[in-house]
Amino acid sequence: MIVYLDNSATTKPYAHVTQEVARVMTEDYGNPSSLHRMGIDAEKMIKNAKRSLALPLGVSPEEIVFTGSGTEADNMAIFGLANAQKRRGNKIITSKIEHPAVLEACKRLSTMGFDVVYIGVNSFGLVNLDELASEIDHHTILISIMHVNNELGTIQPIEDIGKLKRKHDTIFFHSDAVQSYGKLSLDPQKFGIDLLSMSAHKIHGPKGIGALYIKKGTRIDPFVVGGGQELGMRSGTENVPGISGFGLAAQLASNGQSTKMKEIRKLRSYLLDGIKNDIKDCRINSYESSGSSPAILNVSFEGTRGEVLLHMLEQSGIFVSTGSACSSKKKGQSHVLKAAGLSDKQIEGAIRFSFSEMNTPTEIEYTLEQLKRSVSNMRRVLSR
Repeated sequence: MIVYLDNSATTKPYAHVTQEVARVMTEDYGNPSSLHRMGIDAEKMIKNAKRSLALPLGVSPEEIVFTGSGTEADNMAIFGLANAQKRRGNKIITSKIEHPAVLEACKRLSTMGFDVVYIGVNSFGLVNLDELASEIDHHTILISIMHVNNELGTIQPIEDIGKLKRKHDTIFFHSDAVQSYGKLSLDPQKFGIDLLSMSAHKIHGPKGIGALYIKKGTRIDPFVVGGGQELGMRSGTENVPGISGFGLAAQLASNGQSTKMKEIRKLRSYLLDGIKNDIKDCRINSYESSGSSPAILNVSFEGTRGEVLLHMLEQSGIFVSTGSACSSKKKGQSHVLKAAGLSDKQIEGAIRFSFSEMNTPTEIEYTLEQLKRSVSNMRRVLSR
């Protein structure tokens, strides 16, 4: 049996999406900047995809810009906003548990004269709103806080952050929604979000395509210059197959979204209850209920090593993660779990399980059986 529980890293594309990508590559391969019919048809596909992405957000299709990834969308938002607004201020507020796409961008900006403040989190990765509020001043131009943390699954209070931001006319709010778009309810206008990052391959779409929502009237500098594609914000011939696939994935993900998430939460609860009942000496690092995304569960197994446990499960056909796929090959501890205050041993024994609509109760039952066996065997070996 193959059980894929690493859906926060990437998801299996919908069959209809792979078919659509292949069809566009082989049949509708015109350049959307061309003036002939094939070019116009390609341009229409881009417009249709923007409508599909914009609809669940309740925003205008003209406010969607396609990028090469969620990472690029984060970079475009942060660098673009900072460069465009630097005359108004130089302070950027983010959190200690953001995705590396945000943290590394902020790190670079700090070498360019920007004052970057990193807000702390509680033991489950929830940002400290009081600390954030106290850091806002007349120099602040940007707040960048993710919606759902990619390692812990913690849902951040972005609506409350939006309320804080609205008290200051000169501040913009960016949210990395890569782990929540197509899964949780998102309303940028209600939440006060000016910039929002998305990625196709997290919602059963193709890799290599992301998007950034830019609220009308929000001025950011172009990230890639050249031919002026994507409203002049991201030059270069558009990835029409990927864009079309993203649009279809967004449609499919939004169909019955609430029902799908309820079923996914049941699977998460099944695994969580099984771990708590059958495996001793575990620390549940994620919120157990609504404070966390239904698609993510992070657990530390005392007396084990997460990377070794990962490979033991892999031998049984179960695929999980020890943290973010984007930083898993880098040496060092998870910056997310460290910021949440976990001990070195707890971080070492941490495993992230992440779910999708393609998982089944049978897979979770099998995972529990193999997990119990693997943890027991490893503890026995390491205790010798």
